[in-house]
Amino acid sequence: MFFSTVFFALANVFVKQVAHLPAMEIVFFRCALGVIFCCIGLRKAGASWRGSNRKLLLMRGLFGTTALYLFFVTVQNIPLASAMTIQYLSPIFTTIIAIFLLKESVKLFQWFCYALAFVGVLFIEQFDARITFVFLALGVTSAFCSGAAYNLVRTLRGREHPLTVVFHFQFVGLLVGSAFTVFDWQTPGGWDWLYLFLIGVFSQLGQIFLTDALQKERAASVAIVNYTGLLYGLLIGWFVFGETQTLESLAGMILVVAGVVLSVIYGRRQKDIEKLEATAG
Repeated sequence: MFFSTVFFALANVFVKQVAHLPAMEIVFFRCALGVIFCCIGLRKAGASWRGSNRKLLLMRGLFGTTALYLFFVTVQNIPLASAMTIQYLSPIFTTIIAIFLLKESVKLFQWFCYALAFVGVLFIEQFDARITFVFLALGVTSAFCSGAAYNLVRTLRGREHPLTVVFHFQFVGLLVGSAFTVFDWQTPGGWDWLYLFLIGVFSQLGQIFLTDALQKERAASVAIVNYTGLLYGLLIGWFVFGETQTLESLAGMILVVAGVVLSVIYGRRQKDIEKLEATAG
């Protein structure tokens, strides 16, 4: 999981390096490489790329592509650590959406944790002049779309091969990206080609290590380690891009991470208790 967070952080660095290119163009190149990697993986696994739940796969692709595009926009326009922190709200939206989609319940303490995280986001926006309300809204929308996409992945669990689900996300991103680049294309130059290639490679490596971690360890433990990525974002933003943070912004980031992590731990603990009670009964 540490490797995963490092690779995703590196991918974000190169997204910022090509901030002069349209965000959807970056999505296009990122997903084009992802489609190639998925096709190789599907062939080795002997799995079908078509899938049988086409509507759900399409919706997963659309929500995932929207989340990725909006996240790239925020990374390009606001400090790296701030963009990553706002994206960390996605588990909250995952849980809230699951109330309606999967009929799951949320405890009062979890609502308190969610409120804590959103207060942290307001801290970041209010005390950092580099973050306008527009980019804050785009970041929160990205987190919401990520939450919706993850719920669709959960719905497809056991019904589709994992690589088939990932492929449709990449394929939809490729199609949407190519449609947008027809009207807003800027030819990359010089080092841009290498940066775009590295975005695809590091994103794929991050996804591979994330999947491996989820398969070998409890999701709650993996989720907590994932938030170490914020430290990478702060350090990279400081050393590479000269992005400093105010004490108020740092306090906001801590509130966001604390709120989400506490809700994850509490939610997993409640599930363990329910399983224990069911077994005892």
